[in-house]
Amino acid sequence: MGYIKEPNGVDFVINSRTITTEEEIVISNFINTYKRKHSTKKAVTKTNRVIGKKNKIIQ
Repeated sequence: MGYIKEPNGVDFVINSRTITTEEEIVISNFINTYKRKHSTKKAVTKTNRVIGKKNKIIQ
């Protein structure tokens, strides 16, 4: 994330609020679901490669 320079005479103010317990649960459930779906590693299958004119198979 980059740095934003404030122009002269302008103040950037961030008004943040605390999240409710309900919002916290929804966000937590979303993160856990996302991690379960995207954290599984796919199996790599072994393939035979044919190289050269003699069609030697190399594992």
